[in-house]
Amino acid sequence: MKVKRALLSVYDKAGLVELGQALSDLGVELIGSGGTARALRQAGLTVLEVSDLTGFPEVLGGRVKTLHPVIHAGLLARPTPEHMEELRQLGIKPIDLVVVNLYPFAQTIATPGASLDDIVEQIDIGGVALLRAAAKNFARVAVLVDPRDYGMVLDELRQRGEVSERIRRRLAQKAFTHTASYDTVISRHLYDAGFAGSGFPEAISFAFEKVQDLRYGENPHQKAALYRESGARCGLPQAQVVQGKPLSYNNIIDAAAALAVTQEFQESAVSVIKHNNPCGAAVAADPVTALKQALASDPVSAFGSVISVNRPVAADFVEALDDLFVEVLLAPGYSQEALGRLARRADLRVLVVPEVATRPACDLRKIVGGGLVQTPDHGDAAELKVVTRRQPTEEEMRSLRFAWKVAKHVKSSAIVLAQGMATVGVGAGQMSPIDSVWIAARKAGERARGAAMASDAMFPFADGIEVAAGTGVTSVIQSGGSVRDQDVIAAADKHGLAMVFTGMRHLLH
Repeated sequence: MKVKRALLSVYDKAGLVELGQALSDLGVELIGSGGTARALRQAGLTVLEVSDLTGFPEVLGGRVKTLHPVIHAGLLARPTPEHMEELRQLGIKPIDLVVVNLYPFAQTIATPGASLDDIVEQIDIGGVALLRAAAKNFARVAVLVDPRDYGMVLDELRQRGEVSERIRRRLAQKAFTHTASYDTVISRHLYDAGFAGSGFPEAISFAFEKVQDLRYGENPHQKAALYRESGARCGLPQAQVVQGKPLSYNNIIDAAAALAVTQEFQESAVSVIKHNNPCGAAVAADPVTALKQALASDPVSAFGSVISVNRPVAADFVEALDDLFVEVLLAPGYSQEALGRLARRADLRVLVVPEVATRPACDLRKIVGGGLVQTPDHGDAAELKVVTRRQPTEEEMRSLRFAWKVAKHVKSSAIVLAQGMATVGVGAGQMSPIDSVWIAARKAGERARGAAMASDAMFPFADGIEVAAGTGVTSVIQSGGSVRDQDVIAAADKHGLAMVFTGMRHLLH
């Protein structure tokens, strides 16, 4: 399949002139639309305008350029005698190579202050049609959507005089993936903007772009890669690794969990994550104090942990880490002195995580053969109902609210013990709440005395309250809603505990 004619219509003009020059040197006739034709002509290349080829001008301010039978017949004609003869009778020449990339929709929605009109104008129509037509007819046409592939196709043309079927197939698959991703970003943005109304639509699409391959998955025998959601502007895939070796699969899972905790708080907050659970978290007047309190929660588990802080890191924060081995440190920024000190920790991965611009409208969990979609758990009970005879003190209420927020990020059944605005014991991932109470109390030791206790859900029996009271816990926050709520309340009253119901649970499986 000799390449005699190429149609170029690109928004991203990186490498365009070099590609056009190389194609021209190989004797390929260039056809260009609008700005693409002007850029090539300014470089001294001979280019046939799309409007000259079709005999029809660009209209509607450039909205319609390439949507014309002369263009699409030239693309969609199969390499059969019948199709070629039909083109000859119509005076249409086949097009053998298409070079197209699309309007920057994802970049536009990421621009602060972009209006709906601005966003809608970046929905590409003609470019998508060109890509789909060329990719559908891969039997004859090569399609380029990624400037990184220009060199590969030029090498094929120089060495073989044509683009091999193997490469045409690969490029076609890439083009369809690109248009699917592009449409998905549009669909998701319109969904997030409320175009679908309330509830979930009948169909929902997600598109992901590979960021990098990982050395392995959760275990060395599993392959893995990191992807970012197309159009997303937050989260770990947007982070910059400024020091250390590449992140592992487990590093990323733990880093995401650590980031989620610190994003709960407006004040200086630090979270310490081990195996996807907080083993320590604290809020304080400054990041160093928060770090020390979070590490004190469970210093044994903090070894080999992932730490997130929601304030820029200075040298005193690094000094407070002492000689603790940390896998990953996340922060919105670092002072130069802090980076210099962190550089001495060769095994530490240091990440700069951009602040969250928007919260996602839904969460996806993949299951075999399908997926589960839900709205994210951004809930925080505003109205707390005191159900015991004793009212919590002001200090207890602060601790209860803090522990309640942290419990949201602990695997169920979750129990969090807190003193002030710092955890002192965490029980996670147990099949019954009472087991998590035992674990949290054992972690806290003497610090359980006077502690506030948060449960991610209701206590189905009074036994959890009995155990907590026996360790010295003085206040409890839980969802309520058990058929035995009165038994649980009676147990709290018997031991003089203050207990509040949230009417909301925070299960995390």
